[in-house]
Amino acid sequence: MAWLGVVPFLAFALLFLVGPTLYLVVGAFQNPAGEFTLANMTALFQPQILAAYWISIRISLASAGLGALIGFFVAYAIVHGGLPAWVRSSIMTFSGVASNFAGIPLAFAFLATVGRLGLVTWFLNEAFGVNIYRMGFNLLSFWGLTLTYLYFQIPLMVLIIAPALDGLKREWREASSILGASNWQYWRMIGLPVLFPSLLGCFLLLFANAFGAIATAYALTGSSLNIVPILLYAQIRGDVLYNPNLGYALAFGMIVITGCSNLLYIWLRARAERWLK
Repeated sequence: MAWLGVVPFLAFALLFLVGPTLYLVVGAFQNPAGEFTLANMTALFQPQILAAYWISIRISLASAGLGALIGFFVAYAIVHGGLPAWVRSSIMTFSGVASNFAGIPLAFAFLATVGRLGLVTWFLNEAFGVNIYRMGFNLLSFWGLTLTYLYFQIPLMVLIIAPALDGLKREWREASSILGASNWQYWRMIGLPVLFPSLLGCFLLLFANAFGAIATAYALTGSSLNIVPILLYAQIRGDVLYNPNLGYALAFGMIVITGCSNLLYIWLRARAERWLK
């Protein structure tokens, strides 16, 4: 009877995760007539598709790296920084909301804030005579999309790494202090080595999170930035680039990349939990 409690979860995973994934994998090795072919997988090595994968990987790496770095310091400040308790509860609540805020609303928020006619852009120009677009900034570009992704990457990092920071035992710091270690020596020889699997695992999870995002990128840049999710969307739903089976192959490549990232994250999390028990 205890298994009845997980039946809804298993049914949901089967219908909306396992089933569609198998459908994409099978479709990646078929032609429009349903016959087996490797042409779709071979087409992934076209220069345009390789460039799309490369720019998607670069954006994911940049947003994951910056999100992990900034999110770690935010989490450290609220966990070990001696701030009032209400600051931590407020930031964690906001992080829970912001980490799931994406798509068209997020794209509109950034256009209204730092777009060419955005509030921050107008304020900087009127108050300080600084035009960020004349200085080379462009929201509809690599760094513009990376900046937008940071809105949900940083809160996600805070949510994931805060429990790991909580797991650092006070006795470790007290013992290092008794033995004459400085604060820097404690972090270099104890804190960071213990947290390293968690930090690397969080980075991989943020990478996978950014690599699969499409709604925000499509709403913000349209087809001006050739990333894999937008190219996939064009192949499956587009009028000019309509080729569903090539789209399935693109999705299969994304599944392989994000799957490897998530498997490494799970393995690293298991290693980290051994220290934090």
